[in-house]
Amino acid sequence: MPAPSRPPHSASRNAPASPAGAPPLWRLLSHCADAVAAVQAGRSLTDALDACPPAVRPGTQALSFAVMRRLGLARRLRALLVPRAPAPSVDGLLLSALALACGTEYSPHTLVDQAVDAAKRQARPASGMVNAVLRRFLRERDALLAQAEQDEEARWNHPRWWIDQLKQDWPDHWQALLQANQHPGPMVLRVNRRHGTREAYLARLQDAGLNATPVLGDGLLLTQAVPVHLLPGFEQGDVSVQDTSAQRAAPLLLEALGDRLMPGTRVLDACSAPGGKTAHLLETADLDVLALDFDAARLRRVDDTLQRLHLPATARATTRAADAADTSAWWDGRPFDAILLDAPCSGSGIVRRHPDARWLRRASDIPALAETQDRLLDALWPLLAPGGHLLYCTCSLFKQEGEQRIDAFLQRQPQASRLPAPGHLLPVVEYLEAVPTGSPAESAGPRDPGDGFYYALLSKSATR
Repeated sequence: MPAPSRPPHSASRNAPASPAGAPPLWRLLSHCADAVAAVQAGRSLTDALDACPPAVRPGTQALSFAVMRRLGLARRLRALLVPRAPAPSVDGLLLSALALACGTEYSPHTLVDQAVDAAKRQARPASGMVNAVLRRFLRERDALLAQAEQDEEARWNHPRWWIDQLKQDWPDHWQALLQANQHPGPMVLRVNRRHGTREAYLARLQDAGLNATPVLGDGLLLTQAVPVHLLPGFEQGDVSVQDTSAQRAAPLLLEALGDRLMPGTRVLDACSAPGGKTAHLLETADLDVLALDFDAARLRRVDDTLQRLHLPATARATTRAADAADTSAWWDGRPFDAILLDAPCSGSGIVRRHPDARWLRRASDIPALAETQDRLLDALWPLLAPGGHLLYCTCSLFKQEGEQRIDAFLQRQPQASRLPAPGHLLPVVEYLEAVPTGSPAESAGPRDPGDGFYYALLSKSATR
C-alpha cells in the first residue's frame, strides 16, 4: 500500500530530539499506520514493509511488530473510543498509537503529540479527532483497559478462533503458547560445516564481541540479535540464520537414510523456499537435490542462498518453479531416496517472528490447508523409492496440520510406517521440560525451545 501524499508541514515544537540521521517519530508512525492498514486489509506485513523507503524500514518494522502484538487490545480500545471505524489510513494511525500507548516504548504525551503530527500530514481534517481520542485514552487509561480486557481477543491479542483451537489442541499449554507469541524469537545461527567447525566460528563471534551458546549439531543461539552484516563471514557463506526447530529437518532425514546415504543420493525438497533446509542438507552431505517451489519469486531466494554458501560441486542442487503436487509437469520418472515435504501451513508456530500471521489467517483456512497437505502427501509418496524416507513438517501448532494429517495418511498408505521423530514442538519451555525432544545435553542447554513445528518421519516398505 503506497504511502498517501502528505502536505508540507513544519516540524512540531514537541517532537523529541532524534539521533543524527534518525527519522522523526511522526514519520515512523505514518509508515507504521500504512503497514497496519495493509494488514487490516489482508496484506502481509512483509509486503507492506517492503514498500517502505529503506531509511525508515527498520524503525517502521520495530513499531509495526509491537503494534501487531497488541492489535487485539488496540482494536477493542478503538471500538470503545470511536465506535464507527474511521478511514483505513486514520484507523491505522489510531490503532498504532493506542497499541504503543499500552507499552513502554515512548512516553505517552510524546506519542500523542507525534501521532497528531502524523495525522496533520496524512489526513489533516482528522487530526483533531486523533488528538481528542488519544488524550481521552490517557485520561481514562485504567478504566478503558479494564473494560477492553474483558474481551478475550483483547486480553490475549489473538483471534478468538485461534484461542479456541489452542485450547482444544493444547489444554495444558494454550496460555503459555499465547504468551510466547508476544515475545520475539531469538536469533539462531547455523554454521556451515563445509567452511569450518562450530567451535571455530564461536571463537570468531567472541572476537567480534558477540556471545552465543551451542544448540543442536550446527546451531549457535545468540545472546542478542544483530544485523547479519555484523556476523563474521556471513557474505562468504560461513553461517546462516535458521531457527532451532527448523535445524532439525536435515539431520532427521539424513540420519534415517543410514547406509542409503552416499554421494549422489537423490533428494526432493518439495516446498523449498526460502532455502534454509535445502542449504542445510547440502552443507551436511554430497547429495543431488531437486528443490521445488510453486512461487518463482521465492525460489530465487533459494538460488541466492545456495550461491552465497559456495558449496562444492559434489553437493548438487537444481531449482525449479512448479506445483509439487502436479508431478506430471516436472518429475522425470526417477524415484527419490528421500523427500522433504515442508508443507504450506498456517504458520501458527512462527508467530514470534511473524506477528501479523495471527491477524491474516481465518478459521476456514485450516481445513483448506489440510486438504493441500493431504494432496501433497498423496502425490509425492509414489515418487519415493522402496526403502526410502519422507519427512513431513509444518511450522504449525495446530494438530489438524500435524498429527491428524499423518494419522490419516497412514490409514491410506499401508506401505508407510512411522519412525521416531519429535512430532509437535511447542515454543514454550514448560513443554520442552515436560516432553524432552533431544539428548540430555540439549535439554540442559539454552532455554529457548525453538519455534512451533511438527515433524513426522515415514519409511516406505522395501517391497512393492
